[in-house]
Amino acid sequence: MICDLHCHTTLSDGSLGIEDVIAQAKRMNIDWLSITDHDTMASFSRAGVLGDRAGIKILHGVELSAWDKERNSKVHILCYAPSKPNRLEGLCLKSCEIRKECSKEMIEKVMAKFPITQESILKRTTASKSIFKQHIMRALIDYGYALEFYGELDRELFNPKDGSCYVEREYPDVNFVVDLIRTARGVAVMAHPAQYDNLELLEELAKNGKIDGVEIGHFSADEKCRKKLSAIAKKYDLIETGGSDFHGLYNKVPTHLGSETTTKENLDRILKLAAARSKEA
Repeated sequence: MICDLHCHTTLSDGSLGIEDVIAQAKRMNIDWLSITDHDTMASFSRAGVLGDRAGIKILHGVELSAWDKERNSKVHILCYAPSKPNRLEGLCLKSCEIRKECSKEMIEKVMAKFPITQESILKRTTASKSIFKQHIMRALIDYGYALEFYGELDRELFNPKDGSCYVEREYPDVNFVVDLIRTARGVAVMAHPAQYDNLELLEELAKNGKIDGVEIGHFSADEKCRKKLSAIAKKYDLIETGGSDFHGLYNKVPTHLGSETTTKENLDRILKLAAARSKEA
């Protein structure tokens, strides 16, 4: 059984629509797929219908933006199978607004440096619930100022440490986010801890019983890191997941659907936990 529990569509910062992603998953013989767009659950109904037609089981998911106030860093939390998703809508809207505000400031900074229009950027966001850095880079590539999304120009403009056009604000506190996922009767899994150096936070959340799982299978984690993550998972009996984090044209590294997967055993743990939570009062 092949289970890819992390991918994106044009609803956030992927380049392919839900239809194309599910069609590709079918070609890759994927049995279970979770579309986990950033801070939006807009894929849920459409993905379910298209998944049924393609013979692919869909695990509803969303990747929620959060902030580790203790360490002043970003963290992403995957929420799977929330039986009361409406309880997450306010959080999603708030995070999308934060991202839009940052992106609009970044667009102004980029337009002061390069003679491109706001329309050339926004036309790439018509299906998205927000505006992402990739959309800005797409316009710069369209007009010949770069040949790649993650090359020299990207580092100069959008490096989180010293990028001349980079803008970031705090997202909702991670403790609030994981608590809200529980209220929504979902399963909370920390996404790619290696990407934002969230290992210390992971252990803290696990120790306090606030996180259900951790994404170990991800391109950002080397073998040494995966062993550390697996040790934490075993220590606190966390669910271990994996996913391609597929973004299509906007991939950070070459990665395709099914390149990282979740075992059937861990998928079953997610489904069992989600079913139990859906019955909670």
